[in-house]
Amino acid sequence: MKNYTITVNGVAYDVTVEEGGAGSTPVRTAAPAAKPAAAPAPAAAKPAAAAGGIEVKASVPGKVFKVEASVGQAVKAGDSIVILEAMKMEIPVVAPEDGTVASINVGVGDAVESGDLLASLN
Repeated sequence: MKNYTITVNGVAYDVTVEEGGAGSTPVRTAAPAAKPAAAPAPAAAKPAAAAGGIEVKASVPGKVFKVEASVGQAVKAGDSIVILEAMKMEIPVVAPEDGTVASINVGVGDAVESGDLLASLN
């Protein structure tokens, strides 16, 4: 058995994977793990950026599959800004809070790393 911690949309899960035979691997998941108390809030920890005060960053490394928002567009928390492609999966990067798109810093096909600034909001 191997234990992993996987984070999905900011929630950490402890996962135990058992090695099985004949082509299938059963997976058991546990309740979400407690977040570390020292983790700062992304929007509050950073000073205001020049183009916008709210930074929208890549959660995973991958390629920009689609840019769904445009500069000047009003968005609500949870609205998709950019869609990344990683390991043949489409992963939406959403607005962390309500605002107006101040800048889009990537284009379709761009390779990004985890933590790269994709867009900013006012």
